[in-house]
Amino acid sequence: MPVFLEAVLGLGTDLELPATLQHIVDAATSLTGARYGALGVIDPERGTVSDLYTCGMSDEERARIGRLPAGDAGIVGLLIRDPQPLLIDDLTRDPRSSGVPEGHPVMRSFVGVPIRVHTEVFGNLYLTEKHGGPFTPADLALLRVLASRAGTAIGNARLYETARQRERWIEGAAAVTTALLTGSSAEDALMTVAEQARILAGAAAGVVLQPTADGGMEIVVAASTAGAAAPDSIVGTTIAPGSPVLVQLLGGEPVFVEDSATDPRMTTRVRTRFGPSMMLPLQSGGRLIGTLALPRTRGGRPYSSLERLLASQFASQAALALVMADTQHNRERLAVFEDRDRIARDLHDLVVQRLFATEMMLESTRRRAGPGAADELIGRAVDELDSTIQEVRTTIFALQQPPAEAPTGFRGRVLRETAGAAALLGFPPSVHFRGPVDALVRAPDGEQLIAALRSALAAAHRRPGVGAVEVVVDATARLADGRPALRLTVADDVPPGEPAVWEIPRGS
Repeated sequence: MPVFLEAVLGLGTDLELPATLQHIVDAATSLTGARYGALGVIDPERGTVSDLYTCGMSDEERARIGRLPAGDAGIVGLLIRDPQPLLIDDLTRDPRSSGVPEGHPVMRSFVGVPIRVHTEVFGNLYLTEKHGGPFTPADLALLRVLASRAGTAIGNARLYETARQRERWIEGAAAVTTALLTGSSAEDALMTVAEQARILAGAAAGVVLQPTADGGMEIVVAASTAGAAAPDSIVGTTIAPGSPVLVQLLGGEPVFVEDSATDPRMTTRVRTRFGPSMMLPLQSGGRLIGTLALPRTRGGRPYSSLERLLASQFASQAALALVMADTQHNRERLAVFEDRDRIARDLHDLVVQRLFATEMMLESTRRRAGPGAADELIGRAVDELDSTIQEVRTTIFALQQPPAEAPTGFRGRVLRETAGAAALLGFPPSVHFRGPVDALVRAPDGEQLIAALRSALAAAHRRPGVGAVEVVVDATARLADGRPALRLTVADDVPPGEPAVWEIPRGS
């Protein structure tokens, strides 16, 4: 009795569920004098043993047995189907005993009792090979009392574990939200979601899929554990349009798979690498952003109903965070655009107008002064002011272009090429445009002129002593025969100073 009381009192000392279950089977084995003990946890959805905690069995014996029984046959299955206390003197003579795996130790005497948490059967306690003879009704009575107390301890441990799981998933969702709102790129944001979800779910990989133009879905980012499939081998995998999985996901419903390798709904080339899997839609406001997939390894533990619920809630929170991050990024870009537009307006309204007024004053002075040295000097000043006005206007146009984006117009492409050359030359080339170049320069002609510009800028970089480069694009030029043409002129300040000129008939 003192040993029994000590075993009962010790059941509630640990709130960690695995430790509690191991303590129960150890206490029951010691209390009844059994050689072997096991506690099988029942999966309520599948009616099979999901976890098995053992006592008295060495690592070598466990290795010889291989995969532990799932509970679909034999005495283990009998207690699952009919959870009633069971006392057997000799298992080898009982016709209900079957499905014993090869390498399993020989067991004769047996006693088993169900463990209930409230009204639900949580699992069964199995004890075999009592020292000194078969199990007695007194042993069975002790085990029933122990199982009753164990049910209370398991209930408390499950509540604690559920609370801890919820806490981890909530903290993970908060960490994802914080990371996404710090301004990371779109790819980094998706990788953060995939990696955090993989860790929380204990999955072999975390992947994010996004819709494709043809109506399918493609893996765009992947995070995996060491020893699992390499992320590079997963990225790019697609789900074909019309797939049953895709239809369900596009409808906003999660997909839960028991075994990716054998489920007929799974059609991707990487399905054979994984087992249980969750595919959760990332949607916000009725808009599908993508899908979060969390596969486990082949033969891995299936996801519980609680894990499915928490992962689905995480996916909803992550989708909202992605939308918020994208909105914040757009707001920041808009602020940059507004600031650049303000600077461009200030340059146009203040600087250009003052320079133009100064140019007009000098021109008026030159006319009054008449021909002579002063006339030549003022003319040069007027030319310099005109050149400065053109450069300021070019700068204004550059400010009006979206930052970090490839320009679509010919003017923007020329400015991008010259800006790139500035890093090599050590100074920005001067760029001038004549006429509405974006309206007059067609794509084929533009490609030829851009290629010529690159060649000329590279040649200027190779020439020693170059301190200035001037680029002029004239969309109003004419050939010798009078046909309208496009003219590109690139000149530098190194003698003999002959500019490079390209002329293309407009629309050729």
